[in-house]
Amino acid sequence: MAEPGQTQTDVGTTEGANPAAELTVDVVVIGLGVGGEETANRLAEAGLSVVGIEHNLVGGECPFWGCVPSKMMIRAANALAEARRVDQLAGRARVEPDWSTVAGRIRNDATAGWTDNAGAERFTSKGGRLVRGSGRLVGPGLVRVGDQLYRARVGVVLGTGTTPVIPPVPGLAGTPYWTNREAIELAELPESLVILGGGAIGVELAQVFARFGVRVGIVEAGGRVLALEEPESSERVAAALRADGVTVHTGARAERVAHDGTGFTVHLADGDELRGERLLVATGRRAVLDTLGLDTVGLDPTARFLDTDDRMRAADGIWAVGDLTGHGAFTHVAMYQAGIAIDDILQRAADILQRAGGGDGGARRADYRAVPRVTFTDPEVGAVGLTERQARDRGLNVRVGFTLLSDSTRGWIHEVGDEGFIKLVADVDRGVLVGATSVGPVGGEVLSALAVAVHAEVPLSTLAGMIYAYPTFHRAIETAVRSLLQ
Repeated sequence: MAEPGQTQTDVGTTEGANPAAELTVDVVVIGLGVGGEETANRLAEAGLSVVGIEHNLVGGECPFWGCVPSKMMIRAANALAEARRVDQLAGRARVEPDWSTVAGRIRNDATAGWTDNAGAERFTSKGGRLVRGSGRLVGPGLVRVGDQLYRARVGVVLGTGTTPVIPPVPGLAGTPYWTNREAIELAELPESLVILGGGAIGVELAQVFARFGVRVGIVEAGGRVLALEEPESSERVAAALRADGVTVHTGARAERVAHDGTGFTVHLADGDELRGERLLVATGRRAVLDTLGLDTVGLDPTARFLDTDDRMRAADGIWAVGDLTGHGAFTHVAMYQAGIAIDDILQRAADILQRAGGGDGGARRADYRAVPRVTFTDPEVGAVGLTERQARDRGLNVRVGFTLLSDSTRGWIHEVGDEGFIKLVADVDRGVLVGATSVGPVGGEVLSALAVAVHAEVPLSTLAGMIYAYPTFHRAIETAVRSLLQ
């Protein structure tokens, strides 16, 4: 029986039951997160018989515990911050935070009480067969769920995502620590919170909770928050967090954790201690490959991520999409990969099943040179392509362009909350951008122009000769390009 609030669908039989007959279909999709769901839906819509296997909620992390609800939280927290800027711009304002409004939007509007009826019905209405359970490969084209065996004529798609990394800090195991899921499902705010990890998830949630009045401390073992981004981005975000009252401990290793029933104490290696009512672990995510039966099809179940070629093939008749491929835990990457896999699968289906309406011969190829990424702090951190350090490490002849938003007309007009910059990383020998960062009030939106420039390898001379609208934040791109060419 399906769980309450979920569409009634197939459920894998339990251990010890009489084995079910083998069922032959065209495609089996294991994991219906963003990439798997998109793949399953579109293949079913194209007329293939598709089995989609999901042990949790159709849609995965993004709509229920990631992108969508977290951005609702961020939108609310930013509204509070902007209201507090009224005194410097327009008069007087009084702000009274109310978390129940945010929690209600997440519960009712974003997640429907953490049920997936809409996603499940979307798939089954296209003719797909939804199976509740955990799928495992047992051979080429063979997937078992409980005692039910499915044979895929065309192939199998893996889209099982990632799970939070829980560091082996003494005392942590067995305590009621949070991951992003508990933080997103939060109905009432704690008085204080310690966050292990200064990556995107850690800094985004730190700023949200701080703006709602929670006392927040971040512990980051590395030398800076947002270690994968430009150092200038790290500096801006750390400064913004501190301005919101967050204590930021970088180069700080958690030596042990204690929980006394009323709160957590995090003991740092340097002898310092942080006390919080709650503890959020945001130290990264990892793919779980050792439960998928990869060894039965010649793949390594101990690998960190599942390698795929540029058509998303992990092996003959096996495709993988989404976070488990190791190209970033981004919804947009999963959707991009799904589109490539779908084309390739439809072409293979046309060849195997001798049906019309195949794909384009798999003409699309995965290209990760210009993967955009945004950390939704205030200021937002948008980045694409290589950082300056990555470009230099690859031996490129690098030149950097840089400008502060506060030096631009729009920044002067904005006056408060205008912290940010544009940084461009160019390959001088080819005369193109290989990376760019846009930090500011709408850093993720300004990034779009830079993503096009990196992806299309737009010549620097062309960027320098363009007309940039005045007075906008994206006009700072022109200033950064000019500094690059001086």
